[in-house]
Amino acid sequence: MQAELVASSTGRAGFLSEAGARRIEAAILPLAALLAGMAAFAAFLAVLGKSPVDFYLLVFKAGFGTAFSWTNTLARAAPLLLAALCVALPARLGLVIIGGEGAIVLGGVAAGAVAMLAPSMPAPIGIAFMAIAAMVVGGVWIGGVGALRRLRGVNETISSLLMAYIAIALMNHLIEGPLRDPASLNKPSTAPLPEAWRIGEIPGVGVHWGLAVGIIACIVSWVLIERTTFGFAARIVGGNVRAAQIQGLPAGVLAIGFTALGGAFAGLAGMFEVAAVHGSANASLAAGYGYTGILIAFLARHNGLAIIPAAILFAGFEASSGLVQRRMDMPDATVLVLEGMVFIAILLSDTLQGRLRFMSIFERRQK
Repeated sequence: MQAELVASSTGRAGFLSEAGARRIEAAILPLAALLAGMAAFAAFLAVLGKSPVDFYLLVFKAGFGTAFSWTNTLARAAPLLLAALCVALPARLGLVIIGGEGAIVLGGVAAGAVAMLAPSMPAPIGIAFMAIAAMVVGGVWIGGVGALRRLRGVNETISSLLMAYIAIALMNHLIEGPLRDPASLNKPSTAPLPEAWRIGEIPGVGVHWGLAVGIIACIVSWVLIERTTFGFAARIVGGNVRAAQIQGLPAGVLAIGFTALGGAFAGLAGMFEVAAVHGSANASLAAGYGYTGILIAFLARHNGLAIIPAAILFAGFEASSGLVQRRMDMPDATVLVLEGMVFIAILLSDTLQGRLRFMSIFERRQK
């Protein structure tokens, strides 16, 4: 009897050690990949005859060095938070969606169309309708990708990317054709939003309310995945679709639902770009936020809470592109090269998932 109790307690301790090891691994791998990507980019700069130290000092100064830098960074982080959720939520079911850019631009167009077609609505109702229209359009667009995957077996990665190009072409057609404001001569766009419909800034922060909505969306998404039965079912489907179906879980419904929810968040990002930044829907909506969101989601390991610091970090990187261009005589796309190297490092780090032997250390200590 005593031997059984000892064995039971040892097994329980081993289980706790294994869980702790997984948490450590989940934190170490993304950080190591980030540092490895930055180190590789530093070597790239050195080959070009540029100072890596000067580069990273400029990035810190432009992204995080002053109050103005923080304002600029947080403003850029607002759409990135929502764009990353478009990737992270379907990923928990094993779906790789990389076409969030399409939902962003169409969500922005939908918001601009609402303001153009019903400018006499009271401002609170008008803003609510813009948000609903953007979320519905974004949800249907990306939810359609999930439906193609589950109903027709179409690869979601390819279809979402191709649909993003279709969405951008559709946006250009609408703002240059049926929805174009005749007064927009040099830059085609929808009619400017009524001033009362513009979304203002968070008091004392200097950043529009899209940042607060993005943070809340990340927290809600984490609760949905980690603390609800729907999230548990989604994680089961992501682990093994066949086993989930045998257990009676509606894998198809979950896939379509979570892709639609991710698309709705991306569409909401487009609405905030129109209502808080541009003032109308125009070609500036295709700013690449959807593609940066892919990197952020993978760096955060598709964890809603981890998306928040990751989005702020990469928003700071992108905020520094202009200063790097002026001070180091390098193209503003230099930051995109940095992001690409970090992304490659993150993908390579996935090969180490489950191979870091923390457990052997804990087991030796127990013995």
